Amino acid sequence: MQAVILVAGESSRFWPLSDGRHKALSKVAGKPLLEWTLHSVKKAGIKDIIIVEGPDKAAEKGMNLKCNSDMRIRFVVQEKPLGMGNAIMHAEKYINGDFFVLNPNHYDADFYIAPMIEKQRETKAQAVLVGKKTETPKKYGILSIEGDRARDLIEKPKTGTEPSDVRIVGIYLLPKNFFEYYRRAKEHTYAYEDALRFCMKEADVRVVMTAKKTSTMKYPWDLFDMAKDVMEKNIRSKCIASSAKIAKSAIIEGAVKVGENVRVLENAVIKGPCYIGDNTLIGNNAIVRDFCSIGNDCIIGANAEVARSIIGDGTHTHSGFIGDSIIGDNCRIGAGFITANVRIDRKNVKSAVKGEKVDTGLKSLGIIIGHNTNIGIGVQAMPGIMVGSNCIVGPGSLVLENVEGDTKYYSKFKSVVKKRE
Repeated sequence: MQAVILVAGESSRFWPLSDGRHKALSKVAGKPLLEWTLHSVKKAGIKDIIIVEGPDKAAEKGMNLKCNSDMRIRFVVQEKPLGMGNAIMHAEKYINGDFFVLNPNHYDADFYIAPMIEKQRETKAQAVLVGKKTETPKKYGILSIEGDRARDLIEKPKTGTEPSDVRIVGIYLLPKNFFEYYRRAKEHTYAYEDALRFCMKEADVRVVMTAKKTSTMKYPWDLFDMAKDVMEKNIRSKCIASSAKIAKSAIIEGAVKVGENVRVLENAVIKGPCYIGDNTLIGNNAIVRDFCSIGNDCIIGANAEVARSIIGDGTHTHSGFIGDSIIGDNCRIGAGFITANVRIDRKNVKSAVKGEKVDTGLKSLGIIIGHNTNIGIGVQAMPGIMVGSNCIVGPGSLVLENVEGDTKYYSKFKSVVKKRE
């Protein structure tokens, strides 16, 4: 069996981490999201993969193909972002039978693939979908179901018109002739869904229900759930590379993976689950704890505390507190940087995405910073703030709003000099 993974598209709601790269290449615990998904697909027994990417070929350039040499991976380019169905059509020439379609956020694909294959074997169905109950049908594609058979699909129905409370989850087992159904659909935003509806009306399409929390990887803070899941599954004990140098007074507790040539200096504390990438330095008296993913070639400075955060490759921090935050690659963070990560009223943190306030659903969320950004000393940031790539935030600034990429942001101060009386 084969799988088509869709890695085209703009990832605009994943800003600022999507500056200059697809969200599928966001790293957690040493691997891009796409590679974790490939790992999961391979675990389910599927090794013939077609990856549909954009014209920049970012997926092909950003992957470590040597780590997946036991899989057959082919890349095809979708020149224009014309939707999911159009992307799948680009893979048609490589499809030789039934195939899965999924997005690069399905790092847990093996959890779904096995029961989908079993359902097809039991029922001889032409296609199998995944369904999940929802309390907000108007946000999703909603299935009309008889028993375990899908009869129709209504995209974002108005309240009171929904055929059920079961939404479709974005992983599909489709027959080779799905391409013929798609050719019958009129090209528009929901052409893929129209093709699914044709298939439901003319073929046997079954549904596997799940109660598992599903990841959409729609917003950058969705990486937190992924980091937790990945570490719980893949870092189950203390694993320290032989080339790492750990000070005698340093403390490493729990499930922690420490990479090659890492240095952990005196009195530093790492409390797992955590991942520390190759060539990284954890400074004196620093604390790194609770599902932190620290990239390669990083510096976590003396007296810093980093909690439940994701730090990209090549980023250096000085002292301060970084909580429930995501910082991109090659950033420089000055001394005394403080992320406020909880609202004073303890309500869910909201963040501005494409000009609109979005409820993140999180009680704790610090800052999200793009790549190659420099933060001066003594900077503070309010919960849910996002800062773009290639920015400079001046020393002593209080960041109260999102900062677009390629921007200088600073707070003005007035110096007062008087003679003593």
